[in-house]
Amino acid sequence: MNELLKQKIIDNKTYLGIELGSTRIKAVMIDDEASILATAAFNWENKFENSFWTYDLDYAIIGVQTVYKDLKEKIQESYGITLESIGAIGISAMMHGFIALDKNDKLLTPFRTWRNSNTSEARNILIDQFSYNIPHRWSVAHLFQALISKEAYVEDIAYMTTLSGYIHYLLTGEKYLGIGDASGMFPIDYTSLDYDKVMIEKMNVLLNENNSKLNIADILPTIKIAGEKAGSLTEAGVKLLDPSGDLKPGIFMAAPEGDAQTGMIATNAIEPKTGNISVGTSIFSMIVLEEDLEKYYEEIDIVATPDGYPVAMVHANNGVSDFDSWINLMREFMSDNGFSFENDGDFYKYIYLKALAGDPDCGNVLSYNLLSGEPIVDIYYGRPMVIRKEDSNFNLSNLLLSNLYSTMATIRIGQDILTVGEGVAIESLVAHGGVFNTPGGMQKITAAGLNVPVDVYESAGDGGPWGMALLTLFAKESQGEKLNDFLNIKVFNDLEKLNEKPDPDLVEGFNVYLDRYKNALTVVKEAENKF
Repeated sequence: MNELLKQKIIDNKTYLGIELGSTRIKAVMIDDEASILATAAFNWENKFENSFWTYDLDYAIIGVQTVYKDLKEKIQESYGITLESIGAIGISAMMHGFIALDKNDKLLTPFRTWRNSNTSEARNILIDQFSYNIPHRWSVAHLFQALISKEAYVEDIAYMTTLSGYIHYLLTGEKYLGIGDASGMFPIDYTSLDYDKVMIEKMNVLLNENNSKLNIADILPTIKIAGEKAGSLTEAGVKLLDPSGDLKPGIFMAAPEGDAQTGMIATNAIEPKTGNISVGTSIFSMIVLEEDLEKYYEEIDIVATPDGYPVAMVHANNGVSDFDSWINLMREFMSDNGFSFENDGDFYKYIYLKALAGDPDCGNVLSYNLLSGEPIVDIYYGRPMVIRKEDSNFNLSNLLLSNLYSTMATIRIGQDILTVGEGVAIESLVAHGGVFNTPGGMQKITAAGLNVPVDVYESAGDGGPWGMALLTLFAKESQGEKLNDFLNIKVFNDLEKLNEKPDPDLVEGFNVYLDRYKNALTVVKEAENKF
């Protein structure tokens, strides 16, 4: 047993980040030097019900309780301590979406996630009024779409928030949200670091014109900046998080944040000209801007770093979910025939090596990984498919590589707007997500697809939950220093990373693939309309 770490736990030099991701709820506890003390995870899945992608919020609470219980047991086993207090706690979760509560905290409609793209009518009106891009998944788009669709509950909304803000509210009773997550609800004024007042007024005019008495400013959460306290754990919060009752109330709570922001922290990409890419159920790249873009683009979101700097975000709804479906087919075949790998690491090493053995252009095999709608390419209903010609080189390597290329295609389309259209310089990207745990696999494909060097820190698999734990440490212990200085000195100074430069053959092959991908999108559109 490490007596130094045990004493840190006793002295509450511990910082807990819990993140509700798209496939896992994960907890990471670190000490005051950002070293990981324990982790825990809980699997969950979204559902497509009544034409909406959603998660059961009661199940979210079960997941949060489960990861806390598992982490608590690991601390007990490793250090012989029953957790009664923690230095600070922070919650993060999937950005965007729509959670609406009435004045009695009753949930008015099932949680609508970032994956929904049913808000075209609303966002088009908002973009026209604001002269600012409002993505389909932003909370204000969901709210306005519900209003113009005449959903009965809208006038009963007393508070709307994101998933991280909702869990934070249950734990603290406070209606706070970190500026990064808030920037996926409503546009931010990057001078005042608050919601844009001009757009607030325009939104209220729109609400009034549609016979609503709502005031948008009254139902949005209060914004907090990285480093600020966002309440304390209440008695009710203790009962939710630790039903055993061992945990004590009064624990410092950091501002809840979005998973895009915790990914920026986990990759140390919060300064201008830095950027990161996250690959999971969705996929998004984040480039911190030196100056405002010359105009708005419907393919580019403008969101915030946790300390309030503007970021150009290219977001695609579809990451590796379809790839996982193909992987599960292979697992089923192996299971039925008694085949197995010693561990998952060996299995994924085989998969990525097999993919990279394919033809650089995938042998004219095209994949569309569009399990859900993808507004960036004007597709609004999931239609995953594989297309090949009579002379395509259809084999396992090309099928796998084609699907992995498809995860990069929409991001590349959006990123070309920044690099070619706006001349934004991207010197390198830092990648994170579980797919990067296999060295040289997805990292090599990402570098080729975006044609930029890609770095992966040794902490890449810890990702967002670790990033939230770091934000929690910063909120509790910072002494007025800037967030980027804290990260550079305290966390990333000695952390190793692997660099992958774009492979010229793969870059050329991907470019050929991307042209074919764009040209055949009409086939997907036809399937969307008729299948």
